[in-house]
Amino acid sequence: MAKVRNLSPGTQRVDVHPTEVDAFYQVVEAEDGTKYLHISTFGSDSRKSAPKMSQAIQLDAQTARELVAVIQDAFWSSGAKPGSS
Repeated sequence: MAKVRNLSPGTQRVDVHPTEVDAFYQVVEAEDGTKYLHISTFGSDSRKSAPKMSQAIQLDAQTARELVAVIQDAFWSSGAKPGSS
């Protein structure tokens, strides 16, 4: 698990993953009052052991804004609005 410090375009070779997982989110608050969006994923249906958390990330307000901008650019950069494909 880790707090995401920043988001930058990647250059690694990646493909679409063949498996799917479930993800859960929660808002958690640090002792200093900083809020984080916590997203955790659980093992795929074909996992041999009982379901357990596989990965988790936490985003503060700034990295969450960066992620929203990345998502908007990836899916709706042509001017289409979210929800309209």
